[in-house]
Amino acid sequence: MRSGASGSMNRGSAGSIGSAASASEYRVCSNCRKVLRQEKRIRVSQPLTRGPSAFIPEKEIVYFVPKVMQASGLNERTNLLVEEYSTSGRLDNITQVMSLHTQYLESFLRSQFYMLRMDGPLPLPYRHYIAIMAAARHQCSYLVNMHVDEFLKTGGIAEWLNGLEYIPQRLKNLNEINKLLAHQPWLITKEHIQKLVKTGENNWSLPELVHAVVLLAHYHALASFVFGSGINPERDPDTSNGFRLIAVNKFCVCDLANDNIENASLTSSNFGIADSLSELEALMERMKRLQEEKEEEEASQEEMATRFEKEKKESLLVVTGAFDDEMVSTSDVSRYIEDPGFGYKDFARRGEEHLPTFRAQDYTWENHGFSLVNRLYSDIGHLLDEKFRMVYNLTYNTMATHEDVDTTMLRRALFNYVHCMFGIRYDDYDYGEVNQLLERSLKVYIKTVTCYPERTTKRMYDSYWRQFKHSEKVHVNLLLMEARMQAELLYALRAITRHLT
Repeated sequence: MRSGASGSMNRGSAGSIGSAASASEYRVCSNCRKVLRQEKRIRVSQPLTRGPSAFIPEKEIVYFVPKVMQASGLNERTNLLVEEYSTSGRLDNITQVMSLHTQYLESFLRSQFYMLRMDGPLPLPYRHYIAIMAAARHQCSYLVNMHVDEFLKTGGIAEWLNGLEYIPQRLKNLNEINKLLAHQPWLITKEHIQKLVKTGENNWSLPELVHAVVLLAHYHALASFVFGSGINPERDPDTSNGFRLIAVNKFCVCDLANDNIENASLTSSNFGIADSLSELEALMERMKRLQEEKEEEEASQEEMATRFEKEKKESLLVVTGAFDDEMVSTSDVSRYIEDPGFGYKDFARRGEEHLPTFRAQDYTWENHGFSLVNRLYSDIGHLLDEKFRMVYNLTYNTMATHEDVDTTMLRRALFNYVHCMFGIRYDDYDYGEVNQLLERSLKVYIKTVTCYPERTTKRMYDSYWRQFKHSEKVHVNLLLMEARMQAELLYALRAITRHLT
């Protein structure tokens, strides 16, 4: 947890320096200037770990990926896919981590390549600038840096990179929908759409707007994956140590490297007294029991509605108390956003007790969103649908050390919990399963990665499913990413549909 935790830690440290503790016990991070205890052994001049992820040991990816690809015959094919569809033309850190799931990677690369490179309503530089604007909402300097380079390569005007005041009014007009999609998509109405497509020199056509919305949702969600998986900065030959370090928010690489987070909610008894093995066995037992209960008797519609409201209300309370400080952007990416203080947490502060429920059957991706997006931006609907289905159905029938396990129930709980946090309810789903299958530490992780990914820490990543493989945790991040993207699209496409009718 970053903002609130680091704020309280800094206040405590400042008091200690002037009193009981010796100044020699502290060091100042040369990157973010934060005062930290000497015992933390801060090293900010080097990447957090070697390899593509700060959370996953390099050997887990280096050795696992070739082995999996050789076993499935995908090695050569995947290399060709990366060459053909990777926007950077090489195996960047995101691609390397996603390579733990090669089937999904193919679907991801194809859809992203289509959005950025293939024929579509928007000119190429616009696409990359929209990606920058989306990633900046979560202060994701990794994605911002990547698309700054791509923006210039595709003929973008360098002056635009000085900030939003230098870009055309048409692009500026996307600021509101970018902000709402990233943090509170339930607020998007047909009036927002009408304002963008109204007649005038700065208006957007509906196909252009759909293309922009798909890009915004994609990069908000991808920022969740970047932070949730601890993606390391790419090598930068212009710096002496080979890495570009950018201080983001009140958070720096020193926090991740040394787990410099003090937060009661993460060290409480809820965080798992039992050892990780019994934790796994308990989860397996709960899955078995839930399956048996479902076969015996299904809950009534009234009971399921009550359970959804209970879970939705509880989801709003998860970890929000840890973030009392205002988020203040201190990084270069702040030039690409307006109203930086606007975020998911504002919801609780506005006195609203209930997130308005979006009944999924009234506007589904399969029956409504897919056809609309495909009609206005041809073929992207098919690519997105394939990607959603791929991640939702992806399974190796394993859970940690157990084989021949049906994980459908667990995957559905993860996907539906994300939608629950965005107020989306499935009438045929029993939300009591979420409470049974997702323990507190996992909910903390999901809420953070999905709603404020820039605050994700290694401690959060390590705290849940301690017996599980890293590849299984990456699968969790893929589910969270796609569930988030679909939730954003449902709200935006519903507003566009209402505009059309």
